Order: sequence, then C-alpha cells, then structure tokens
Amino acid sequence: MLGRRPRREPVNRNERITVNNWSRIIQQWLFPPTCLLCGAPGLAGRDLCAGCAHDLPYLDANCIRCALPLAVPGSAVCGNCLRHPPSFDQTHAALTYREPVRHMVHALKFHRRYPFARLLGSLLADSLAGRADLPERLIPVPLHRHRFSQRGFNPSAEIARDLGRRLSIPLDNGAVSRQRATVSQVGLTAEARARNVRRAFTVRSPFSWRHVAIIDDVMTTGSTVNELATALRHAGAERIEVWVCARASLDRS
Repeated sequence: MLGRRPRREPVNRNERITVNNWSRIIQQWLFPPTCLLCGAPGLAGRDLCAGCAHDLPYLDANCIRCALPLAVPGSAVCGNCLRHPPSFDQTHAALTYREPVRHMVHALKFHRRYPFARLLGSLLADSLAGRADLPERLIPVPLHRHRFSQRGFNPSAEIARDLGRRLSIPLDNGAVSRQRATVSQVGLTAEARARNVRRAFTVRSPFSWRHVAIIDDVMTTGSTVNELATALRHAGAERIEVWVCARASLDRS
C-alpha cells in the first residue's frame, strides 16, 4: 500500500451543509486522510487505514486498577495492586505497548510528528466511548521546564488536547508543575523509577477539581502517574483516573 496515491473520500451528500461543518467538508475533500503507518487512504476523519486499525494491539484483559495486561479477561485486580494499592483509582489504556504503537509514540516524542498526537488521542477517545462518568478536567503529565525547553513541546499535553476536544473535557495544563528535574525513566528498574520521581510534582493552589484524569502516552511501572496522583490526592482530588494510550508489561521496567 505504500506509495499509492490517496483517493479522495466522497463527501456525504445527505449531510446537511452548515457553517459548523462546512470547513471540515472542504478539508476532507482537499486533504483526504492518509494512513500514517502505511500511506494508504485513511478512514474518514482519521489518518489510519482500516487494515492498520484492525491490526493494532488493543488491550482487552487487564487489571482494572493499573491496566497491567492479564492472561484472563474479566474484572480483576493484579497482585501488585492488591499488595500495594496505588494512589489513583483506575487506569484506562487503549493499546498494549508494542509495534506499531511504539513507532507511533516515538514518532511523536522524538521526531515531533504532531499528527501522531491526533491519532493517539483519537484512539484513546474511541476506547472511552460511552463513558457517562467523565472527569471534570484532564491533567497531562507535565515536563520539567528544562526538558520542555529542550523538546519544545509536551507529548502528553498534545495528546490530551485532542482527547479533550473529542470528549468535550477541558484541559488544565497549569494545574501541576514538575518542580524537580528527573533523569529519563528508560532503563531504570521499578524501584529506581519510583525514587526518581519522588516528590517531583507540585499542585497549584487552590485546586478545585474533585474528579480528574491524568493523561500520558505510555504507562510502564506507573511510578510517574502514581507520584502525580499522590500530589493531586493531597491537593483535594477525590477520584483520580489514569488514561494512557498504551500500557507496557512489567517486564519492560
């Protein structure tokens, strides 16, 4: 499918033309969606083709507390969460962290390919479709100011921005700051990850949201989001969810 010229998706003639959707229809006609993974024509409104969408590693069986992939489907809590309950109440992950999801995350994070933020945000939004008890605010995991100046953007915030638009949930980008610079979590053990992010976050005062969702691209051991959830809990948050695009297995810690 690589190299094939994308065909234009036909405009729905039965769709009522309004001021609100006119620009979207024009954009769809002039710039038809193209799959970011293989270059084939994308599904309507998404830069992903039907074949690549079908082949994605969706997360089915997982711990309801930390979303750790489990062997048996059903509502269950993993042994680690039973022994050491995290500061957050629930985790929702759309995908498992393996190819091509790893490529999607790296393309955004290390190569500034912003269309992948929209794609990851849309996949996460789709996996949350039908939820009635949505949080008041989305809280992206913040970067330290030095890391932000080096990277120029926050991948979690880019994903959260698209996700919030699709689910009509406001984004609070300034609720939490990373007060301490931490080393990269890549390659660290679970214990080292926890030490690395300990007391790394501070919450703006006053903090008035009671139900929030922390947004991140990938969850591995959960150390970062757990430390952030602890800070939010101390600030008064009563229900804290974690929403991530992908969940990695603990053997990647």
